[in-house]
Amino acid sequence: MDVWMYQDSLNVVQQAAVDRFNAEHGPDVTATMVEVPGDGYEDRLRTVMGSDDQPDVFFNWGGGGIRPYVEAGTLLPLDDLLADDPELRDAFLPAVLQAGQVDGVQYGIPLRGTQPVLLFYNREVFAEAGAEPPRTWEDVLDLVEVFQEAGVTPFALAGATPWTEQMWLQYLVDRYGGPEVFARIQSGDHEGWRDPAVLRAAETVRDLVERGAFGDNFGSVSYTEGAASALLAQGRAAMHLMGAWEYSTQLADAPAFAESGLGYVPFPAMPGGAGDPANLVGNPTNFFSVTADSPHTEHALAFLRTTADEEYVRDMVANGEVPTTADAAEHFADAPDPEYAEFQYELVQRAPSFTLSWDQALPPSVAAPMHTEIQRLFNGQSTPERFTDALAALR
Repeated sequence: MDVWMYQDSLNVVQQAAVDRFNAEHGPDVTATMVEVPGDGYEDRLRTVMGSDDQPDVFFNWGGGGIRPYVEAGTLLPLDDLLADDPELRDAFLPAVLQAGQVDGVQYGIPLRGTQPVLLFYNREVFAEAGAEPPRTWEDVLDLVEVFQEAGVTPFALAGATPWTEQMWLQYLVDRYGGPEVFARIQSGDHEGWRDPAVLRAAETVRDLVERGAFGDNFGSVSYTEGAASALLAQGRAAMHLMGAWEYSTQLADAPAFAESGLGYVPFPAMPGGAGDPANLVGNPTNFFSVTADSPHTEHALAFLRTTADEEYVRDMVANGEVPTTADAAEHFADAPDPEYAEFQYELVQRAPSFTLSWDQALPPSVAAPMHTEIQRLFNGQSTPERFTDALAALR
């Protein structure tokens, strides 16, 4: 039974689950975790889902990313699983579980922690500059100047990996216009890209680039190679806007920095913005889905149940993740940094809105060219006006 996973440092949790599953269910069936490199994960998944060699269980982000597979009839609905196992259904935060639905039908079971995008910073670099983490947008702009004068890149940015740049636009659009702006776009109203909040966000991006907020070489920095995270850990960058998994990444690659040098704050409010500064963007979590033609359906569903087991939740917490289970807070005392776990969990609990990452909420036919346009904007190959026009033309 093949279990496809996006390859990263968090996979130790899923590998442990596979090992426990095999110990319980072998030799009737053997689960094998197949780690697929992040750079090509979605492309490889699309290819294999159109073949006779589909995985039995696979990692995904829910939302628009799995809609094509639902429409093609290649995913197994999971409503019966949850109806037959109310303990599993009630184990997860309802809003998170809902993110694994398409048109009201459940197709995903949460497999990782909640993943809001946060603003991480290097405490030592800030202390040396006599600076405080930003609370307002004016603070952000002041810090760009402070760190440039200190010879430190203000913000690490893996510009060779466009979804990292997308995070900036997601928050800026939300802070300027509120979650309704992207909700309109996600519903299929392409003219939503022409909302004034999108144009203001694009103008703000260009302003940041021209101020040198991301340095001169961000377009050649790759996220999957760990370069941006290394810049932060090594003190060559002061801040890094990234998903909450950045903590686990640093814990694996730079444990001393993760334990004492990594700071974190929410994304600040924008002056005159209509969006609530408590709103979040990112991924409520990741999901496991089951292919409809899997010869191991019964065992695949049994494997999905393991994500709510106490051992699984404990492993997530120990790895620096914040589980999406209703009892997650009971385990925070065992987290590498209980304060960070509580900070993140409280942000998610009190957020009026949690907008799914654009490239996961939109179908691949829109998400891929959108990434191209985002890179063009950041690289100075497009203007804010041309950027909004190009996105409005996507279908």
